[in-house]
Amino acid sequence: MKNRRILIIYTGGTIGMVQDPETGSLSPFDFQNLIEAVPGLSSIGADIEAYCFEHLIDSSDMGPDGWIHIAQVIEKRYADFDGFVVLHGTDTMAYTASALSFMLENLDKPVILTGSQLPIGVLRSDGKDNLINALEMAAATDENGQALLREVAVVFGSRLFRGNRITKFSAESFSAFVSANFPPLAQSGVHIKWYCPAPAGHPADGKRLVAHTDLEVNVLIVKVHPGMSAGTLGLILNTPGLKGVVLATYGSGNAPTSPAFAQTLADAVKRGIAILNVTQCTEGAVEMGKYAASNPLKAAGVVSGYDMTTEAAVTKMMYVLGLRRPFEETRRLLSTPLRGEMTV
Repeated sequence: MKNRRILIIYTGGTIGMVQDPETGSLSPFDFQNLIEAVPGLSSIGADIEAYCFEHLIDSSDMGPDGWIHIAQVIEKRYADFDGFVVLHGTDTMAYTASALSFMLENLDKPVILTGSQLPIGVLRSDGKDNLINALEMAAATDENGQALLREVAVVFGSRLFRGNRITKFSAESFSAFVSANFPPLAQSGVHIKWYCPAPAGHPADGKRLVAHTDLEVNVLIVKVHPGMSAGTLGLILNTPGLKGVVLATYGSGNAPTSPAFAQTLADAVKRGIAILNVTQCTEGAVEMGKYAASNPLKAAGVVSGYDMTTEAAVTKMMYVLGLRRPFEETRRLLSTPLRGEMTV
């Protein structure tokens, strides 16, 4: 069988650093010599090429411009490769994975993000295992030679997750990400166990990949907290140019019940600001109407984000607002599953 062709896209981040044996300083790794430097890659059975950002981006600086760059590289090289592995810093990896899942419409090939907690050139680095797992999973096929994975995903700590379902929960553990509301897609051990292989008749079959690059960046995440007043909320919601807000609420979607608080939200919705309700809890979902404390939000026109992560919610809002649809259509899309990002 012909080898699968995989493109590694190196954006920056810890995984791509090696330590100079003389100075001890860290510098970016030369991924053109990747196979020679990482034992085991040649046995994957894939032809690997690398693309490096001209200016590497620290994870803390990654945002819409970087997401657009990645999406454009994938779109331009889509016909040339069978899968893509994006090397990325961990701090904002969940945001980038979520954003790409929405931006890459009709995706029918694997796009896997990975990184590491320690540089790949350090003795105890988790980077080598994460990279090998990502490449092997990106190259995996079924008995018909079709890719087992056909979506944006993240490999970290031996598990493969849906990209728009993860949150970083640890700054130190090699298992740095959690997908509390959706099970792993695969687990690596002696063998790779696949739990969610690509279904037959994938909806993207035969459709051209479209990379959406018009993202609305005038959005905010507002975390409800005890003592937050309607006045403070109003100042935030009156930010010039604001188009959308992800409202992180308590429990199953609850917030202060004062009439002034709800009226402030309602006034913002009337001005055309989309407001999406997600829970502050790592696990669970928004169920507006379950408790009385969420009824005022529903009446104000706040839209339920169900069990979306905050990362998925804010990137979905950027994507949906970037479609420039009528306001009611925008609100409908925000509460509709588009890329498996929520369970309704």
